[in-house]
Amino acid sequence: MSKLEFQPVTPDRWSDLETLFGKNGACAGCWCMWFRTRRASWEQKKGEGNRKALKSLVRAGDLVVGILGYVDGKPAGWISFGKREEFPVVENSRLFQRLDDQPVWSVVCFFVARPYRRSGLTSGLLKAAIRVARKKGARIIEAYPVDPRKAATPDVFAYHGFASVFRNAGFIEVARRSETRPMMRKTL
Repeated sequence: MSKLEFQPVTPDRWSDLETLFGKNGACAGCWCMWFRTRRASWEQKKGEGNRKALKSLVRAGDLVVGILGYVDGKPAGWISFGKREEFPVVENSRLFQRLDDQPVWSVVCFFVARPYRRSGLTSGLLKAAIRVARKKGARIIEAYPVDPRKAATPDVFAYHGFASVFRNAGFIEVARRSETRPMMRKTL
């Protein structure tokens, strides 16, 4: 049985995040900044610029940026979440327009290292994020997962997480403006 541990990313855990994300910054130089910056800025900073931007957020320490999941002491997974207004791409999304004026926290991204995919690590990361959000005062947590119509979804399209993982964690669908992309919420 593997030992699982979940820890918020902090400056002293930055090297673990770098190890997990590798030279490609998780995916194509993203460094999990895709939702935190406007498209033009993201493209301009792709790679090293996004790495520096995420590192600055972690160093500042005034935001919850994400949680690292460890398997037997090795960084194996990541979840990015925070207050919805920290994610301009979500705020300006046609698919994920605000439903109301309630303060909401958003789960925007997962990254799980290849050897740990399909192992349940995503569920553990989500539960850890819910605990942290609750401690920070969140009352509603929202997600924008994929609800695939086919049996298999390529890993590259799974970074939002799957609707089934959120359903299993007590989220309910609150809107669907796309066949495969529900908006889901959990009241904390």
